[in-house]
Amino acid sequence: MEDPVTTTIRVFLVDDHLVVRAGLRALLDTQPDVEVVGEASSGEEAATAMPSASPDLVMMDLDMGSGMHGAEAIKRLRNDGVDVPVLVFTTYDTDADVVRAVDAGAIGYLLKDSTPDEIFGAVRGAVAGRSVLSPTVASRLVQQMQRPQEALTARESELLSLLAEGMTNRELGKALFISEATVKTHLGHIYAKLGVDTRSAAVSVALRRDGIR
Repeated sequence: MEDPVTTTIRVFLVDDHLVVRAGLRALLDTQPDVEVVGEASSGEEAATAMPSASPDLVMMDLDMGSGMHGAEAIKRLRNDGVDVPVLVFTTYDTDADVVRAVDAGAIGYLLKDSTPDEIFGAVRGAVAGRSVLSPTVASRLVQQMQRPQEALTARESELLSLLAEGMTNRELGKALFISEATVKTHLGHIYAKLGVDTRSAAVSVALRRDGIR
């Protein structure tokens, strides 16, 4: 009997620190379904070298010294028509940094103190199209969603917190014991209250509240 075919996730790393890239490459290389296919030390270098590597995912730092900021690099990739999910991998965890990255088009935001399992899960989740947030970032989002001025019900706040973890509509329904149709109804109410029309925008607005810009 032939062995089952395993789809390999091709990852491109962008970080101005060689040691960080080397460590992350070594960590990802322990996974049989993940392959690092390229590296860049700046946003400018990534914009030039990354397309030819044909990755499935880009893992990018935010602050890369004197070079282009990670958020600007994400915008440049999007403007250049590069449709590859970008997972931010950084030490910066302020709400402003998260908002800037999500607004630029990042599918996820992972902190460098994440555990190996969290990193592996984020890589696979991002490639699957799920929004991914570090637990500490997601926890802060939940706290903000529970504040009265957000005008969300308890169930809407609960659903949005799970949404920030990258759950699909089906997974949300199972977690909350409701139908997918009900999930869509709740999402519609959340979008209307926050003045958005997408999942990533809902997360972004939630983090921007309380005067954060």
